[in-house]
Amino acid sequence: MKNVLIVTSSAQGDQSVSGHLASTFEGRLRAAHPGVAVVRRDVGTGTIPHLTHETVAGIRAAPETEAELATRALSDALVAELQAADLVVIASPMYNFGMSSTLKTWFDHVLRAGVTFRYTSAGPEGLLKGKKAVVIESRAGLYSEGPLRHMDGQEPHIRILLGFIGIDDVEYVRAERLAFGPDAAEASIEAAAGRLEELAGGRLPLAA
Repeated sequence: MKNVLIVTSSAQGDQSVSGHLASTFEGRLRAAHPGVAVVRRDVGTGTIPHLTHETVAGIRAAPETEAELATRALSDALVAELQAADLVVIASPMYNFGMSSTLKTWFDHVLRAGVTFRYTSAGPEGLLKGKKAVVIESRAGLYSEGPLRHMDGQEPHIRILLGFIGIDDVEYVRAERLAFGPDAAEASIEAAAGRLEELAGGRLPLAA
């Protein structure tokens, strides 16, 4: 059996476009690959606290205090979910030209030296090679092309972080122009959903 981790990160709950598309993709995956195991992690609710001077040692050093130990335990759980996944699905709305702070916090907890990456004489090396990822992005404007492309601080950042831990087989599916009127938004969401259906049905085989 193959494993899928779905990480959603919107503050909008049930109104989230990226979250809705992630749920649609999950349904397509389950239909196309019976028996697939899916773990969902909603970080948009703020259940993963931002690192502070009281907790950061839980990620970067040997934890000693109660707060550091709790941070290490949470990090271990999040890393275990990521390590077990053959396919990682990240649903990311664009907030102020970047990913949500809650998704960044998730990354802060799973980028662990010696665990998900390591430093070598040739530079850093990701330790989670061989995984596939699908990143679902929702955006009010158009940033994948055109005059505002240089303002996209979302996708390049996610690409860097995934690549840093060895995940470089990534498909990016974008629902853009959501603030350009109902027709433009609907067309973009439908196109994204169609692409996800293609990926679930054939382009991301989950059986060895």
